[in-house]
Amino acid sequence: MLNRIDAGVLNVTYAESGDADGRAVVLLHGFPYDIHAYDDVSGLLAAAGCRVITPYLRGYGPTRFLSADTPRSGQQAALAHDLLALMDALAIPEAVLAGYDWGGRAACIVAALWPQRVRGLVSGGGYNIQDIAASVKPQAPENEWRYWYQYYFHGERGRAGLAQDRYAFCQLLWRLWSPNWRFDEETYRRSAAAFDNPDFVEVVIHSYRHRFGLSPGDPAYENTESLLAAQPPISVPAVVLDGAGDGVSLSGGSAGHERFFSGPYQRRVVPVAGHNLPQEAAQEFAGAILALL
Repeated sequence: MLNRIDAGVLNVTYAESGDADGRAVVLLHGFPYDIHAYDDVSGLLAAAGCRVITPYLRGYGPTRFLSADTPRSGQQAALAHDLLALMDALAIPEAVLAGYDWGGRAACIVAALWPQRVRGLVSGGGYNIQDIAASVKPQAPENEWRYWYQYYFHGERGRAGLAQDRYAFCQLLWRLWSPNWRFDEETYRRSAAAFDNPDFVEVVIHSYRHRFGLSPGDPAYENTESLLAAQPPISVPAVVLDGAGDGVSLSGGSAGHERFFSGPYQRRVVPVAGHNLPQEAAQEFAGAILALL
């Protein structure tokens, strides 16, 4: 069931399932995906008695900015504040937060800076808070080629390419990032509809420029970005998941990320799965969440 609610600078469209009085779980998708990544996970959690909230992020699906004057920022702090605003609007004082890619980043930030709101964290890819100051340092060559799409977005050719054929471009990323996942056209098309949001291109381009220090952030989030620059530790109970077949993950995945976690911490590697962990490995993803509950 889809609902809408004003939350912060957005009118958020979100799916809700399960027991309205159950333990709250917020599921957060990444780029270039949408809430359908969690269809199976949501069912498993709802059957376990949870209250499951799965929002479309800014720039995706029917979620819209409330004002034309709000910067179409895709920076990490904006995603975290969107999450907090949604929890406030839905009167959720505390939840298990679970996500990957952009969604995992929002969850990690809220867990690090507002731990009183987080019962537990499941993060695909580990500690996803960006170290923008260090982004100028070259990675190993094997890692650099994985980020070709980010460097493409740094120029106007990349912006034009995404705007011109976002359907084919994002489908290519699905194939490259999940080489062992044989998704069909209908599965992809169902999620790709979310990329027709009028702000999708601007939010995506800003995200991949801001994280390299190439575009200024929204001044409303400057204080939060300053806190994130210190790479704050995460103290809440956390389960980190890596897909063994993730085609965009840096070499080694989240191995070594335990230094960023000061609370109870587990790392699990999911065989075969690629980048889209909840859709490719729903049982494992849901199991990680239930372990925290």
